[in-house]
Amino acid sequence: MKEPRQEVQETVTVVGHTTQKRQEVLVPRRQGVPTKTIIPRVIRYVTGVLLVVLGLRFVLALLGANPTNAFANFIYSASHPFVSPFFSLFGYSIHYGVSQFEMFTLVAMAIYALIAYGLVKLVTITR
Repeated sequence: MKEPRQEVQETVTVVGHTTQKRQEVLVPRRQGVPTKTIIPRVIRYVTGVLLVVLGLRFVLALLGANPTNAFANFIYSASHPFVSPFFSLFGYSIHYGVSQFEMFTLVAMAIYALIAYGLVKLVTITR
């Protein structure tokens, strides 16, 4: 495909004589980011943020973080809606402030990663 061209004309005066100078300039087309690459990026970004929050929850629970601490409370509260569907897999008995290996959090992380992978593949299937 041909690049669009833009003609630029200049007039130059040299010691009383007028000379015309013609210049042709290539104007590159606007290169935007195609939608096919934006959607997978958004899916990966959102999934990455979710997995970081869930990973922090797992580490805090494993170390027995104090739930009255503002940061720990924020992480527990923010991640609760995402791990609650998996509570009944391994018998839900949560005790904050006590070191606990939250297997359901690891399962949630794996499931959400697989869902994101599937969505990205579904969106990019036509490539």
